[in-house]
Amino acid sequence: MTRHPDLESLRLLVLVGERGSLTAAASELGMTQPAASKRLSLLERRLGVRLLVRSRRGSEMTEAGELVSGWARRVLGEVDLLVEGAAALHRESAAQLAVAASLTVAEHLLPVWLGELRATVPGLRLGLQVTNSTRVCALVRGRAVDIGFVESPDVPAELCTVEVGRDRLVLVVAPGDPWARRGRSVTAAELAATPLVTREPGSGTRDAAERAVAGTGERLVPPLLELGSSAAVRSTVLAGGGAALLSELLVTPDCVAGTLIEVPIEGLDLTRTLRAVWHAGRVPVGVAGALLQLAARRPRP
Repeated sequence: MTRHPDLESLRLLVLVGERGSLTAAASELGMTQPAASKRLSLLERRLGVRLLVRSRRGSEMTEAGELVSGWARRVLGEVDLLVEGAAALHRESAAQLAVAASLTVAEHLLPVWLGELRATVPGLRLGLQVTNSTRVCALVRGRAVDIGFVESPDVPAELCTVEVGRDRLVLVVAPGDPWARRGRSVTAAELAATPLVTREPGSGTRDAAERAVAGTGERLVPPLLELGSSAAVRSTVLAGGGAALLSELLVTPDCVAGTLIEVPIEGLDLTRTLRAVWHAGRVPVGVAGALLQLAARRPRP
């Protein structure tokens, strides 16, 4: 019988596909290249299939390796959700309110709402999980949190939702970037053909950008760099590492100061709706209901 592979080997395999080389994947996981190669050889023996073709030029994924990597990515996603859900349940046991929020809402809107809520509920114990919109919906769907806040254009059908604000994605570059000096807007086609610094798949920012560009008949090329937070994307752009589509809430101070330059985009609407979400079978009441009322009372224009 095939032995179950360990999670670290699956992470390594997925990273080989994403980074394009065994050496880069090993470095990201803090392994030596020989140790990573040995680990993947063991994974191949356990599964009984060849995952990589090794040569002097490096390692390339086989067709079977591509399939296994896709399955591994889903397995790792479910394991991450299990860990996050368990952590949320732990926090909920010690909290009056368990909340999950996407980064944009958590950093720019939620602090105001929670400040007002604490004024009316002294000693409020809060369990807050900040993650991407896909995981927020998963936590709400699994009833691991009372309420969630997302920036993704898509919300699962089994969740109830209400608008709590509006945001706009803006294209920003460092002052020395060629786009900062061109003196005119870029087209949707130019934007789509340019590798961007972006968030990981599942983030509301990335989903909204891909949806908006697809609405023009274009499709974004693979990103220049994927990062796990908007703050990391912003820092990369500030350092001259490329262009990015980021929340106006995040980059307005940089644009005012001139440390980032907003590049206009011709014929592309990047306005997005920020939403509260909750399980259809679990109407927010008590403290959760009060937070929902605070969030929904004054949607941003």
